[in-house]
Amino acid sequence: MQGIGILLTIVIGGLAGWIAEKLTKSDHGLLTNIGLGIAGAFSVSALAGFLGIPLQFAGWFWGNLITAVIGAVLLIWLYRTIKSKNG
Repeated sequence: MQGIGILLTIVIGGLAGWIAEKLTKSDHGLLTNIGLGIAGAFSVSALAGFLGIPLQFAGWFWGNLITAVIGAVLLIWLYRTIKSKNG
């Protein structure tokens, strides 16, 4: 998440992880939510940068939050997909 400090990164990551948890009907703890939100934001930002897709939309807070939620949902989906294939 560009342009914000560590405290706001943690807050946005936690909020994004919690929203993703509710959207996917998962049950994670606070630290997992923060980690998923931050990792999700970094992964979607990196993928968008690689594909040349700009992510400057909806203001810095909402743009970072939306990006982090999308990333966290994708990470939860990827984890479930891998887990179900491995039994």
